[in-house]
Amino acid sequence: MPPIDDDELLRYSRQIMLPEVDVAGQERLRRAVVLVVGLGGLGSPIALYLAAAGVGKLILADDDQVELSNLQRQIAHGNASIGKAKASSAKAAAAAINPRIEVEAVVERMDETSLGAVLGRVDLALDASDNQATRFALNDACWRAGTPLVSGAAIRWEGQVAVFNPRDAASPCYRCLHAEGAEEALNCAENGVIAPLVGVIGALQAMEAVKLISGVGESLVGRVLHYDGKRAEWRTFKLPKRRGCRTCCRLLQSR
Repeated sequence: MPPIDDDELLRYSRQIMLPEVDVAGQERLRRAVVLVVGLGGLGSPIALYLAAAGVGKLILADDDQVELSNLQRQIAHGNASIGKAKASSAKAAAAAINPRIEVEAVVERMDETSLGAVLGRVDLALDASDNQATRFALNDACWRAGTPLVSGAAIRWEGQVAVFNPRDAASPCYRCLHAEGAEEALNCAENGVIAPLVGVIGALQAMEAVKLISGVGESLVGRVLHYDGKRAEWRTFKLPKRRGCRTCCRLLQSR
């Protein structure tokens, strides 16, 4: 890969001037390949901010199509995108923000097999999906592949962000936060969501991704950051490993 050129130095200048990032951190972003699963309310700001920040390649996966009711909060899509695949619409939006990066659209619902194939060529994954089956599948696939995972969720007026890192022996996983077989997660279609909330949580997921890739700061591994938009309150909860967890404990032992 050629060195950063003058156009990129200008484009990313406000990041590069941060001493923790500098040119070396921007180069790490430029070389990174990131998977985003779900291009709805959370995935939209994730994709747009990671594109703007200069992540070298984004793989955007979603099997859904854009509907009119999505436009209240899914900012990667517009009226002209109605009826189109969300992954393709988000690809166009990300490329429009930053033509210097590569964007790949995957128009399918990711399962254990497809996730295993994709995770072998990415540095980081972000969970912006809206169903528990995909969340558990992505969590398990990331643990098998040794790929860090940034997870987010938002409903009604509240949201949360967590980071699960199989490269850290002390890190819990998504199954430590939500036991399989528990009640299905709430969804926006049945429970509603205030529009800016998904932007707040998605932007936080993008921030955690940038930190992990660039090697700056302290990640949310072992913690859950919760936001109550109605009360304007932030709270951080410690998340230990669940003893005997079938993913982060057993898979770690089997390596």
